[in-house]
Amino acid sequence: MSERIANVFFRLLYWYISKMDKKSDITFMNYGYSKGSHEIALHEIDKKNKYPAQLYDYVANNVDIKGKDVLEVGCGRGGGLSYINRYLSPKTVTGLDLNSRAIKFCQKNYSGEKNTFLQGNAQLLKFESNSFDVVINVESSHRYNQISKFLEEVYRVLRPGGYLLLADFRVQDQIAILNERLRNANFKVVTTEIITPNVLEALMLSSGDTEKLIKKIAPKFMQGIGKKFAATEGTPTFNKFVSHEFEYLFFVLTKTPALRPCR
Repeated sequence: MSERIANVFFRLLYWYISKMDKKSDITFMNYGYSKGSHEIALHEIDKKNKYPAQLYDYVANNVDIKGKDVLEVGCGRGGGLSYINRYLSPKTVTGLDLNSRAIKFCQKNYSGEKNTFLQGNAQLLKFESNSFDVVINVESSHRYNQISKFLEEVYRVLRPGGYLLLADFRVQDQIAILNERLRNANFKVVTTEIITPNVLEALMLSSGDTEKLIKKIAPKFMQGIGKKFAATEGTPTFNKFVSHEFEYLFFVLTKTPALRPCR
């Protein structure tokens, strides 16, 4: 799918979800994470989103977020950032997304939480330099046509010693390109991990509930597209993870403090 077609598709998707999701059932839009019998402790209201929340929990707990200023680029409908805000005790949270409908949803549905949600471009971040301790990006970067600009912007807005937590999937032949972009950025790579098995496990465990939700909010002629987008078990998207045509990657990157010039 070309970048232009993908952007049109996602705009239509957000429009449709915002129109049909009357009870705000869809707050996360990631594939989820599961590792055997391990489950994170969740309030009852959050248990329906267990697997997507577990992905955010896994990503965010790779660094110390408590008391930190956190920015999520590509926050979508805000479920992940709300989880981080309510469970991991950051100082501030800011969510940014290109889609204005998603931001309006976040501003309405998380108004009782201390947060900021803004519409904006991941490749042109309108924040002061050295503004955040942690930047999180989950299942969003594969849609960026200039990921090098995204990395440059994240590096700029992070404070020295700050972290970029990047979780996303790639087609096999795009992994080397992503690694090259990361090498060319000024970040130090702390962790590189393939978490495809954990994502597949989450997709298998959640497929039944996901399909019920799709049937609830989508007309019959759109349900196949919805299942493919959500990668429910047996769909082409799911099968690409099974065959490893898609790999799900996780990176912890840090902005190393600038060296002082010699005198």
